[in-house]
Amino acid sequence: MKTHAAALLAATALATTLASPALAECTAEAFAQDTFAHEGVTLTGIEALPAGEDSPLPHCRVTGEMNQRIGAEGRAYAIGFELRLPDEWNGRFVHQFNGGNDGEVKPAVGPLLSGNKADTALSRGYAVVSSNAGHDGALFKDKGLAGGANFGFDPEARAAYGYTAVRDLNPVAEALVQTYYGSDIAYSYGIGGSNGGRHAMVAAARMPEAFDGLLVGYPGFNLPRAALQHALDVQAFRSTGKPLAESFSKDDLTLVASKLLDACDALDGLADGLINDAPACQQAFDPASLTCTDGQNSACLTPEQTAALVTIHAGPKGANGEQLYSDWDWDTGIGSGNWRFWKVESTVPPWGQKPIIAVMGAASLAQIFTTPPTPVEGSPEALEQFLMEFDIAGQAAGIDATDKTFTESAMEVMTPPGSDDPKLAEFRAAGGKILILHGNSDPVFSVRDTMAWYDKLDANTGGAAHEVVTFYRVPGMPHGAGGPSTDGFDVMTPLVDWVENGTAPGAITATVTEGNTEGQAALGPVSRKLCPYPQIARYTGSDPASADSFTCE
Repeated sequence: MKTHAAALLAATALATTLASPALAECTAEAFAQDTFAHEGVTLTGIEALPAGEDSPLPHCRVTGEMNQRIGAEGRAYAIGFELRLPDEWNGRFVHQFNGGNDGEVKPAVGPLLSGNKADTALSRGYAVVSSNAGHDGALFKDKGLAGGANFGFDPEARAAYGYTAVRDLNPVAEALVQTYYGSDIAYSYGIGGSNGGRHAMVAAARMPEAFDGLLVGYPGFNLPRAALQHALDVQAFRSTGKPLAESFSKDDLTLVASKLLDACDALDGLADGLINDAPACQQAFDPASLTCTDGQNSACLTPEQTAALVTIHAGPKGANGEQLYSDWDWDTGIGSGNWRFWKVESTVPPWGQKPIIAVMGAASLAQIFTTPPTPVEGSPEALEQFLMEFDIAGQAAGIDATDKTFTESAMEVMTPPGSDDPKLAEFRAAGGKILILHGNSDPVFSVRDTMAWYDKLDANTGGAAHEVVTFYRVPGMPHGAGGPSTDGFDVMTPLVDWVENGTAPGAITATVTEGNTEGQAALGPVSRKLCPYPQIARYTGSDPASADSFTCE
């Protein structure tokens, strides 16, 4: 962690004087000082960018590479990165952790996980770094749709994706920031959703002193286990007797969401399109209510469809019925376009309209998350067939397997050490804070897995998990902001206030963003409270449109 008193004073003074951009010129000379001397780091580009459509404020954009090498099959590997340095710096640094299989240097703007995409760390004056996590996905185009995960045949690339890229890049990026501004960083933050949330949780365990605060969205911290769910989903949906895209129509899944609201919407005191009392809903909702009764042939599901949904919500099981990954909450976001895109049908012609789990998910399970990796053809049909033929009970052990080439298992590489029995002792001792948000309708990583992790941490710390982690469940939200949810929220400000001023986060007011058409249609222009877990927002007021009418209990 930083020596905050002196560093913050220096950074505050610097941020004030940086109104004159000449104090930090965006040139190679700005990084040529002896204070920056990291072997094997090459800066490939430096350019000054004015404020504009893709630039919220004037800043210096630096690109570079490090850890260059030739790996498996003679392919080139390196950590590619981009660092953005605002002319008017607030003295703070953000490491942006990216999603999916990485493999691409996303613009280093620091998305803050809300549906308000214009609100970023860069726009708030943070210096931000982003990377490809050690591999360039564009170099694997010869592998077709399996190319994005083909780096999994290289053990060092697996490790970089898992944890070493963040470990190696972070001190380099911080040195670049401090060299450019001539001042220490006051506070360092890590931000990421999905796989990026996994990166953040791994950093808390492996690099406990590196970050003062971590903003974690819908984390895939059990990524290899969650990948087993992809096989379960495809096998269950295909058991309906129809092609994957036809297993459930949009109307079918809208019906499921409607039935959930019938059973659960008013459990929090107000029927408003949101299921705040998710625990009570899991008891109140009977999936059998979805099935057509005698003589009914519309507004219902076939027995096979209902059985498929029950199967996927139960999660993957081993040969003896043991839980291989989490079970899942029933929630209204099942009717969202995001849920469908991930699990049932995409709108991408080169994918054959296959969902993400049957393309990226299949390729990843085959090549990254099991040992030894399995070669798989990069066509949509071959990738779906891989999941259809994957023996979940018989092959799940591959996520924990090692061999002479892969001396660390996928679980060891990808997951935070100790996550099955979390204590975060070193991170807590360093004074770190974590804010997590997770949608109840997430179709990729179960919110119940995050709940279980928090509950174990709470037990291991004598009921003191809230002193280091604040966790928010978001009703209706699928994988990321959107869906029938209040997806407009500011979770960065409360994290910063907690880290820098010691004020623990409380209830957060959330609205429906204008761009969230599903949320606007389902909920309208309302505000709601997101409550720190395990509290639930209950309607106790008079104005049904206002968050002030809800109490966290």
